[in-house]
Amino acid sequence: MALELVCSAGTPSALRSAVDAGAHSVYCGFADETNARNFPGLNFSPKEMIKGVAYADEHGSKVLTTINTFPKARMFDLWRRALAAAEEAGVDAVIISDMAVLDYAVTHHPNLRLHLSMQAAANTPEAIGFYAETFGIKHVVLPRVLSVEEIAKLNAEINVETEVFVFGGLCLMTEGRCSLSSYATGRSPNLSDVYSSNEYVKYFEEEDSIAVKLAGFTIDRFGRDQAAGYPTLCKGCLVAGASPVTCLRIRSA
Repeated sequence: MALELVCSAGTPSALRSAVDAGAHSVYCGFADETNARNFPGLNFSPKEMIKGVAYADEHGSKVLTTINTFPKARMFDLWRRALAAAEEAGVDAVIISDMAVLDYAVTHHPNLRLHLSMQAAANTPEAIGFYAETFGIKHVVLPRVLSVEEIAKLNAEINVETEVFVFGGLCLMTEGRCSLSSYATGRSPNLSDVYSSNEYVKYFEEEDSIAVKLAGFTIDRFGRDQAAGYPTLCKGCLVAGASPVTCLRIRSA
């Protein structure tokens, strides 16, 4: 099977740009808690999703909708509405991580093509096979921690399409399930749809640097002549081992 280029789009204009640039598929989400990248000012309303799918269709591209968070108790109606809106828009697939959402999609929206989100952390033939047999998953987004050799070996043992990110930082914890962010802020990215939510972010000027903190934890320091980045835990400066001066820097390129 030929490789496909799949690009993310946080806004309708980004979707159009990705399609115009030749993306085979574009993934995007609704502007609510069903989307793991639910940040203010980003993402799609149901009407914008319909228009985005129509634009992609006209140019031969596909649209994949992320419904990839884990529902909170007594809030499942939001995920039901997201699945209905995705089907109404005519998306080419929905990317899901939660088993209950998968089960509801299979039962109530059998025509939707189902992709398994990286949030599900399925990285073995047995795990992927379970999702394929139980929910009819056609495609799985693999954790970025897998090597090319591991992906090739996995592909030889499964009968499901695979996708892998070629950008971004590697998770220190289980891919897509940031326990560090949950520990620091008390808000789980799987449930609260954000990493390092901005109400917990503070910048402090020190004698010769700027400290960036998340919920009181210093995540990184920058020189006064440097642009201070946002304190995402997996891209910070972290203490490794017993020595407090040993620093493991993990930053996106």
